[in-house]
Amino acid sequence: MQKIAVYPGTFDPVTFGHVHITQRAAKLFDKVIMAIALDSSKKTLFTVEERMALIEECCLADLPNVEIEIFEGLLVNYVKKKGAVAIIRGLRAVSDFENEMQMASINRHLNENVETIFLMTDSEYSFISSSVIKNVAALGGDVSHFVPPAVEKALKKKFKVGEINGKR
Repeated sequence: MQKIAVYPGTFDPVTFGHVHITQRAAKLFDKVIMAIALDSSKKTLFTVEERMALIEECCLADLPNVEIEIFEGLLVNYVKKKGAVAIIRGLRAVSDFENEMQMASINRHLNENVETIFLMTDSEYSFISSSVIKNVAALGGDVSHFVPPAVEKALKKKFKVGEINGKR
């Protein structure tokens, strides 16, 4: 039986932290599905199609057991539909743990057959978040140390140096 894990998120945009967690999960499971959430309270910069294309370019070339899909609705329902045994979550700091533990507990209550696997990020990625990356890029900062080249290029297309809310 194939062991499948789902790594959900908005991935807006995908960072080196996301890539690293995906690489590690791919070593643990036969198949990892990076699942882009449509139902998110987060306002996204990139369309779901753009995020999917960036993930394909940044993560899938060297990881044949990783797939990308879009999902909507409850994560546990999607996980069950895919026949997955685990949800992958990356943790950067203790502050992430509180929220992630709450979500894992709710998911476990909704479907006791699904485990949540927490992978601690390497310290070099512990301060990286998609939100911070977008803010730095919007202000014209160098994000090349935080995101793959394709994402850096896409961010540069979205933002012009020093442009904030359409003003220079």
